[in-house]
Amino acid sequence: MSDGVRLVRNGSILEVTIDRPKANAIDLKTSLRLNDIWTDFQKDPTLRVGILTGAGDKFFSPGWDLKAAADGEATNSNWGVGGFGGLNHPRNLDKPIIAAVNGIAYGGGFEMVLGTDLIVMEEHARFALPEIKVGVLPDAATIKLRRRIPYHVAVELLMLGRAMDAAEAKQWGLANWVVPKGEAMQKAREVATLIAEGPPLLFPALKQLLHHSEMVAENPAFELHDALHAVMKVAQSEDLLEGARAFAEKRKPNWKGR
Repeated sequence: MSDGVRLVRNGSILEVTIDRPKANAIDLKTSLRLNDIWTDFQKDPTLRVGILTGAGDKFFSPGWDLKAAADGEATNSNWGVGGFGGLNHPRNLDKPIIAAVNGIAYGGGFEMVLGTDLIVMEEHARFALPEIKVGVLPDAATIKLRRRIPYHVAVELLMLGRAMDAAEAKQWGLANWVVPKGEAMQKAREVATLIAEGPPLLFPALKQLLHHSEMVAENPAFELHDALHAVMKVAQSEDLLEGARAFAEKRKPNWKGR
């Protein structure tokens, strides 16, 4: 497509590729397009898993297109309902999204990765928040990062703008898998296929419970669990009984999503 984003659909898996030569930087138009894509992804009942990656073998995305900024694009623009790139601000995205990080993910690119659920990094990939060098506040990363890694490590990245390689990202739990160069999409597709073959009602319930209980103490979290509609759908579903029957009969479950 000519709007800087390529889409490929493989059954119930949607692959989203940022494709804006030379570096996959994101301007306002591209951010709004990504927001629309993730909104449509959420609404489409036939799509179950998303994969986000960048074109080429050097850049996932360096974030905001500073050439657009130099031309007057403001940091306080309306980037879309999900914020910059569609995955920064809280929204009702209860389907799993996998980041296939194929290279540099800096600034807003890194923040988009933080908005996904599972992360595959190629061994040459890098994370960084260099906004300090251009006087921009990495707002989504400031909020999210200290919840994912130790406070002082998060502050180091935020205040120094230094890069983190794939091995360190794996050490701090910011990557689930580190793979050789060129193999991120292969791994992401393997993981997406496993999820897509699973019980359809379970993953939305998992995501909702994870998000709603993130900053809630244990006892109130269980009360929240009991009140979530997505959780109740799983408990009362035909699929729950089917899973038990399939186990007892030593066969693969036939999930129906109800």
